[in-house]
Amino acid sequence: MNRIRWIALLAFLAPAFAIEDSEEQRIAQANRYIAATPPKELFADLADKMASNLPEESRQAFRDFMTKHFDVESLTNSMRNVMTNHFTADELKALADFYGSPVGKSVMKKFGAYMAEMGPVIESELAKAEALATRDLAQ
Repeated sequence: MNRIRWIALLAFLAPAFAIEDSEEQRIAQANRYIAATPPKELFADLADKMASNLPEESRQAFRDFMTKHFDVESLTNSMRNVMTNHFTADELKALADFYGSPVGKSVMKKFGAYMAEMGPVIESELAKAEALATRDLAQ
């Protein structure tokens, strides 16, 4: 079979491999994603990495805020609800498949360090934008 026929056949069969885009499937796939990327673990790692950017005397209070006092269960429920509102079951499946894979797990292990390094950059850019906006408003 030539290439064009294969492409046409695959395009025709692609919907057959998609999972049903029902609310139940979206919830199931969102739950798979959350299981692959547990928010509690993500926040604990992020808190630890971000705390390293703070003065020594503030680190434990920040870790406590992010891990003990932050309602991760509420955040997790909100994540699930928002994800199922915006993503199809196939999209959520792809996220769960990736983040559940060895490469995805490796990415997530590095995410806290990435965000800790990016946090000060984002704060700096926001401060610059705020200064420019204030200047523009004053003119």
